[in-house]
Amino acid sequence: MNQKSLHANPSKNRTPRHRAREFALQGLYQWLLSNEDSGVIEAHIRQAHGFDKADAAHFDALLHGAIKEVSQLRADLAPLIDRPMTQLSPVEHAALLIGSYELKNHIEIPYRVVINEAVELTKSFGGMDGHKYVNGVLDKLAAKVRSVEINASRNA
Repeated sequence: MNQKSLHANPSKNRTPRHRAREFALQGLYQWLLSNEDSGVIEAHIRQAHGFDKADAAHFDALLHGAIKEVSQLRADLAPLIDRPMTQLSPVEHAALLIGSYELKNHIEIPYRVVINEAVELTKSFGGMDGHKYVNGVLDKLAAKVRSVEINASRNA
């Protein structure tokens, strides 16, 4: 992963759910590069320093859910991106999988939170402007899958 290690300078403001997303990003990154079994990846990550402070259930949902639904998530994202998925950096790819999975499957989490979290992950672990790309793509996806929520927030 680029720039910062997942465990460098832990912020006191990171919530258990944010930590779950960080570990899910790490797991998806590993899966994208190695295509290793998700159970092996999960077992390895659960032993990582700081995992005890993560929302383990949300981590499981993100890691296994994104891998299980990867074909559909990629199909949803494909018309919204300007290049083949294989040309995305693994960090951007993983952040988009997490964001799209949460947008579709965790409607209890406001769409703005989902997008912001994916952007923050990409800022922390991705390249220079990857977070802008992730923001734009997930914003377009949210307009499709969360239109009722978006319209309600605009009318409020």
